[in-house]
Amino acid sequence: MEKIEVVIATRNSGKLREIQAILSPLGLKILSLRDFPEIPEIIEDGQTFEENAVKKAAAVSRQTSRMAIADDSGLAVDALQGRPGVFSSRYAGEKATDAERYQKLLKEMTGTPQGKRGAAFICAMAVASPKGKVEVVEGECRGEIAFAPKGSHGFGYDPVFYLPEWGKTMAELEPEVKNRISHRARALEKLKQVLPKFLEENR
Repeated sequence: MEKIEVVIATRNSGKLREIQAILSPLGLKILSLRDFPEIPEIIEDGQTFEENAVKKAAAVSRQTSRMAIADDSGLAVDALQGRPGVFSSRYAGEKATDAERYQKLLKEMTGTPQGKRGAAFICAMAVASPKGKVEVVEGECRGEIAFAPKGSHGFGYDPVFYLPEWGKTMAELEPEVKNRISHRARALEKLKQVLPKFLEENR
């Protein structure tokens, strides 16, 4: 039986590896935006993670004539009223590095004491069909903002996202552990439940 092709709407190799690892039992042929260099950057101008995920998945599905999965995720910090939120990747400017982003966050959190540094990684994940059908799920991982970066795994804000129950930052966890507990992993597990039916109904 021919494998269903699904395009993951990302050029981020770290994110792609995470998604592939979790969806591998479904036996899909996974492609990414690297396979479609002609697709322009999709402007993420939604007010919520869900709006951005749906916009990306629908656009990529339309332009590739294949099923597409897109996520929008970010960090919501309690003491910053939910910021950086949907601006997580652009928090320190368009061309900023991961380190510049989390250093800016640590600076903003200066003076915020232990016990007031709660935060959540949130991930909205959408799957869209070329026919225009969309399904969205959401995953969340609670933790705290550390006082200094630690660890070399992962990407993004992982070095400053501390998980009290593990006694480690996200970047100190082995990838297989992160792939079980991260916001993206939780959203993907939900997606894995609805995906077979969605693909079957929208082929």
